[in-house]
Amino acid sequence: MSAIRRVVIAAARRTAIAPRGGVLSRFQADELAAPVLARLAADGGLPLDRIDHVILGNALYGGGNPARLAALRAGLPPSVPALTVDTQCCSGLDAILLGARMIEAGAADYVLAGGMESFSRAPVRMHRPQPPDTRPVAYDRPAFAPPPYEDPDLADAAARLAAERGISRGAQAEFALRSHAKAAEAAATLRRRLVRVGDTGPDRDSFTRDLSFKTAMRAPVLAGSRDTGLSAATIACEADGAAAVLLMAEDCLAEAGRPALRITDGLRSGGDPATPALAPIGVAETLLARLGLMPEDLAAVELMEAYAVQAMVTADTLKLDPQKLNPLGGALARGHPVGASGAVLAVQLFERLLRYGDRPEIARFRGMALIAAAGGLASGLVVEARAGPV
Repeated sequence: MSAIRRVVIAAARRTAIAPRGGVLSRFQADELAAPVLARLAADGGLPLDRIDHVILGNALYGGGNPARLAALRAGLPPSVPALTVDTQCCSGLDAILLGARMIEAGAADYVLAGGMESFSRAPVRMHRPQPPDTRPVAYDRPAFAPPPYEDPDLADAAARLAAERGISRGAQAEFALRSHAKAAEAAATLRRRLVRVGDTGPDRDSFTRDLSFKTAMRAPVLAGSRDTGLSAATIACEADGAAAVLLMAEDCLAEAGRPALRITDGLRSGGDPATPALAPIGVAETLLARLGLMPEDLAAVELMEAYAVQAMVTADTLKLDPQKLNPLGGALARGHPVGASGAVLAVQLFERLLRYGDRPEIARFRGMALIAAAGGLASGLVVEARAGPV
């Protein structure tokens, strides 16, 4: 039986992230992903026909296989297959985990994996009428859990969590302010990973701002109570964007000539659909236990900030160092392109960790990405920087 191959992230790229109806609103999801895929192959020094597979997450599409559209639009030859993954918020990170497993098993050498989303261009959804001579029934979101499971609106579930844990609106606002401040400070650094879409596409995340506590507290409560409720300042905005990584077998890395992050472990898991915000906690605990690590052994943690309270409870339960949490800013400061958000976390980790890969005093500079999804799902990824120049 062949040994499991080691997998590395050899390159990581994303578009800027923009709110729904903003500067990226004229692009379909596959149009956002295509330049990212093309740039990744170029970063790896690979002809497009060397790519073995494309795997992309997408949550709001209207059917078909948008990953295939993105691959062809990027110039990959028709012989390269493509797979679209829909696990809602986990989609982008799950695509990366699937690509890594494919390489580990020897089924591929080079995989482009990530996610894409256009909230702006998402189709209007309707059920066919029953009986057929009645009107179609519009719906905003599909069911994420069947009866008898509870299937709450995600904002309502987060607001309930805030009330149960006594996490005030002010504490949530302070968390959001820190996310914006870190993102603003890292803007120049983040540009190193951005790919423009079209000739006039943005080169920065357009939602990041100099948010004040007073402004955040003036935002109306959208879910929950006056004391612990959620507002537009503490919920990640609906957004457009794409992100992906170039995965390859570590034994192929010398050919590509790139520094890289080694994937040391990854996990997809499920929890109670009624409390989706808590699902990443078990994923993180399992990954750390399998690797014999403690939270303090992680140099950076990219934790999805769909809701401030969600990230706060996860970070507090895992006892994560605030200085290591979302060091380049989080989703509260950039937005939430659902199918892409998990892949954005991987790109952020790549940028954060690779700059330390050539420090001899650091044998293994490790990081983790964590994200929850509707239905009580969660995914996690652990990586470490390989020694070598950026």
